Amino acid sequence: MSVSEPGQVTTLPRPTRAEHGRRPGKGSRIDDRRFALLLMIPAALFMLAFVAWPLVKLVVDSFFEISPIAGGPRTFVGLDNYVDVLGSSAFQAAAARTLGYTTLVVTFEFVLGLAAALLFNSLGNRSRILRTAFLYPLMIAPIVAGLLWRFLLIDNFGIVNELLFRLGILNDRNDIGWLSDSSIALFAVAVPDIWLTTSFMTLVLFAGLQNIPGDIIEAARIDGAGPVSTLFRIILPLLRPVIAVALVVRGVDAAKAFDIILIQTGGGPQNSTETLSLLIYQTMVRFGEPGTASAMGTLYLVAMLVVAVVAVGLIWRPGGRQA
Repeated sequence: MSVSEPGQVTTLPRPTRAEHGRRPGKGSRIDDRRFALLLMIPAALFMLAFVAWPLVKLVVDSFFEISPIAGGPRTFVGLDNYVDVLGSSAFQAAAARTLGYTTLVVTFEFVLGLAAALLFNSLGNRSRILRTAFLYPLMIAPIVAGLLWRFLLIDNFGIVNELLFRLGILNDRNDIGWLSDSSIALFAVAVPDIWLTTSFMTLVLFAGLQNIPGDIIEAARIDGAGPVSTLFRIILPLLRPVIAVALVVRGVDAAKAFDIILIQTGGGPQNSTETLSLLIYQTMVRFGEPGTASAMGTLYLVAMLVVAVVAVGLIWRPGGRQA
């Protein structure tokens, strides 16, 4: 309302509903929920195009026998591809090697990463330069790391054998065939992966240690708890959610290792380093069996999902109830 003359009141018209939510010169106002949905649309389209659709196509192709020639025939075979894959000795051996490789890599990374994280945590701000240097391997591409370690471990002119020979540990520079001996090749190709991604494990565990109240550890020390007892009774139980995330992420990543092994041995010698990723690649590219390769990939994906769910369920339970 407004006052035009003393004692006289003039009532102004009330704004309509359409005009109520409109800012002068700004047009109609979008509600917060619609605005959030609009922001999510690009990410959702990206996920559909590059994640959902390839996964759907992978599962669908696993039920067909597909010609490797573009535009070739597709024959529906049902579960035949899965039966062939599960009965294949090559698939079973590759699955066992993948499990062994993943266990080896993740175990070493966790032990070394935890030791480094505890060291950095004890040093406090004095570890800044050391922490920065420790993270450098994360900046190296896996294929570059694999190529670097191939030259370090190669038999005839590798630096590792040369150093061992000069130290008198080896009688000949070719005594140890790191990448040519089928009995140790899988351990040799795991070394670059451990060197490359221990930094990730350290970074995650160090961040978790920063969230542990110092009063708890100090109280344990006052009560007479030693370093080992403090580690196993206080620090590790409090770090369980962080450990669960780190182990699952690194476990899945290590299980699908491909380029770092391909550049070193290509799956040899005698298929001793042929993991599931390499077997799927060989089946698809070298042997020209897209349907069989799709069945392998689907089983591989299901296995990874089951392992991830079980690992998180055992180590980290929702609602703050950890096992």
